[in-house]
Amino acid sequence: MTSRPSDDFADSIVYLVRTALGDALRSVIYFTPDEFEVLYLRSGLYADDPSRVRSVKEPLVENERLGFSSRETYQDLFGDETTEPDIGEYEYTIRVFSKGFVCRVLVDDHGVIVTTDELDIAEFEAQAVSLRSLLATENRT
Repeated sequence: MTSRPSDDFADSIVYLVRTALGDALRSVIYFTPDEFEVLYLRSGLYADDPSRVRSVKEPLVENERLGFSSRETYQDLFGDETTEPDIGEYEYTIRVFSKGFVCRVLVDDHGVIVTTDELDIAEFEAQAVSLRSLLATENRT
């Protein structure tokens, strides 16, 4: 299995997120448990230096990779009717900061991290649901 998304798939991810979030978008990162690729970076961030971008984004990706294991925990915990009331299937994670957001969407063995400036948190739902659908349809073989 390759970790790098096809050009068409990467373009689809970026198009979907840019359309949903507009000028607030800072970056889009595709990742797997082993690799990551920055698909989009707003012009001017990190002095447009690819090696700096990678060194800055790597700790973020490492932290968000924890979602692969925590997602399984949530599925086990909330999938058992004896442990918790049914709150449904895990969909996505939003981390709220004083000047922006980080949104992580995971499906199977791959995911997308989106970083933004401040905006209405409700704007994330449509893009996250659409990203889940797109990730689910991508053939990972």
